[in-house]
Amino acid sequence: MRLKKITLRHFRNVGFATLEFSGRQQFLLGANGQGKTNLLEAAGFLTALRSFRATDNKLLIGHGQQVAAIAAELEHERQGDTNVTIKLRRDGKELWCDQARVTRLADHLGKFPTVVFSSQDLLLVRGSPAGRRRWMDLTFAAMDAAYLRALQTYARALAERNALLKAGRAAEAQLAAFEQLLAPAAAELIARRTAALRELGAILAKVYARLCDEAEPASIAYDPNFAEPSAEALLARFESGRARDAQFRTTLTGPHRDDFHFTVRGTAAKDFASEGQQRSLVLALRLAQAAWFHEKSGVRPVLLADDVLGELDPARRRQFWAAVDPASQVIATGTSLPDAALGEWQVFVVADGMFTGNPAA
Repeated sequence: MRLKKITLRHFRNVGFATLEFSGRQQFLLGANGQGKTNLLEAAGFLTALRSFRATDNKLLIGHGQQVAAIAAELEHERQGDTNVTIKLRRDGKELWCDQARVTRLADHLGKFPTVVFSSQDLLLVRGSPAGRRRWMDLTFAAMDAAYLRALQTYARALAERNALLKAGRAAEAQLAAFEQLLAPAAAELIARRTAALRELGAILAKVYARLCDEAEPASIAYDPNFAEPSAEALLARFESGRARDAQFRTTLTGPHRDDFHFTVRGTAAKDFASEGQQRSLVLALRLAQAAWFHEKSGVRPVLLADDVLGELDPARRRQFWAAVDPASQVIATGTSLPDAALGEWQVFVVADGMFTGNPAA
C-alpha cells in the first residue's frame, strides 16, 4: 500500500494541510512540537481508527473546533486507487471509503495497515502491562475481526460485572449472567493472543538476529493472567473468585490482566538488557508487526517512523534499514535530514502545523 496524498483539517495543531507524496520515502523535517508527529498520527489512524498515542479521540480535534477531518488517497494492492475520509466529532466519528459510508469497524479493520515506530515504544519493554495489553489489542484487532468481537464482548461484560462489584450489591445471579458472557470471550482472547504472539515471536527472533548480527537470541512470550484457556475453567474461576472480587470491588482474574515479556539471551529484557538491546527489541517487534500485517492481509503496510532513527548508533541504524522491506513506503520525522546513504527522500519542512515541500533538500 502507498499513501499518495493526505489532507488534514483541524487535526491537533494542523489547521489545514495537504501533502502529495511521490516515491517510497518521505521525511518531515522540523523542530520538536511543530506538528510532525501529528501527521504520522493521522496516517496511522487509517488502520483501526485509533491514535497510537491518545486514548480519547476528542484530543485530536483542534482547539476551539468541533470537527477534525482526515482524507487519504491510497494506492492499494487489493482495492486499487482508494479514497478514505474520516471525520472526528466530540461525540463520535464517521468513516467513508470511496464515497460509501462504513458503519461497522469490522468492515474496515485490516484493509489499510500502517505500523508506527516511536520513541515511546521503549515502554513496551520498560513500562506497565497496560501499555503492552493496549498494543496487543490494537495490533491483533487490526487483523482479526474475531479478536475484535471477543474483545468488545469481554470489555462490555467486564464493565458491567465491575459496576455491580463496585456498588457493593452484587447478587450471585447477576454476577453469573455476566460471567456467562465473560468466560467464552476470555477463552477466545487467550487463544488468539497465544497464537498471534507465537507467530510474531518467530518473526521477531529472525529480525532481531539481523539487527544484532545473530550475537544474542531474543524472544517474546505471553504471560496470561489465567493460563487455562477453556471457557469452562474460566467460568469456574470467575465463580470461585466472587467473594474475593467483592472484597476488592473489581474482577481480579482474566485477560484484562494479561501481559507479555521480552528476553535476550534467556534473561528478562526489562531488567537485564542494555538500552541498545531494548531499542533493538522494539524495532524488531515493529518490523515483525509489519511483516505479520503483510502476511495476514496481503497488503504491505506503510511504515511511520517518528524520530527514532536518530537515537540509534550508526551500526544499528544501518542494520535497521537493511531489515526494512525495500518495497514499503516509509514516512519518517526528525530534526535533521537523514543520512544521504539511505537514499532519496521527499522532504517537507514543518513549522507551527504547516508543511512546506522542499524537493531540493
